[in-house]
Amino acid sequence: MNQSRLLYPGSPPYQNPSPWTMTELLFSHGYLSLFILSFLAATVLPLGSEWLLVALLLETFNPWLLLATATLGNTLGACTTYALGRFGGVYLSVRILRIGPDARDRATRQYRRYGTWSLLFSWLPIIGDPLCLIGGIFKTSFPWFILLVTLGKLARYGCIEVITLGSMG
Repeated sequence: MNQSRLLYPGSPPYQNPSPWTMTELLFSHGYLSLFILSFLAATVLPLGSEWLLVALLLETFNPWLLLATATLGNTLGACTTYALGRFGGVYLSVRILRIGPDARDRATRQYRRYGTWSLLFSWLPIIGDPLCLIGGIFKTSFPWFILLVTLGKLARYGCIEVITLGSMG
């Protein structure tokens, strides 16, 4: 028996009060939905925004605005992960990860030598978020961080758009 009828005898069966499906909700707020999902996808939450970008492209949203929106949201989300590393780095590395001063110094030298360029790969699943966190822990200059992360994320979303639009004919 319908749960609402058990709680309220004589009431009509439960009906969803919203006539919208999740897809309709996301599409009706297309750019805002993409921005929010792109932002959240670049944090430690296990989300992806590429599917919505492709869906909005297929719905003939403006590709340039979609590219800008997804890149901006994803870059700003990466900045939150950077900030966690930057301002919580000592606590993270000493208290949680238990990295000693010698190992930290070695890691800092290695990151300074090779690691900064790795931020171009901050768009990759699984390793992208830790790269942004490490960039913050090792106090990569913020303008340099923004430049490399933005370029990587712009290239990723640009490739997705080119492939999607190319397959549309």
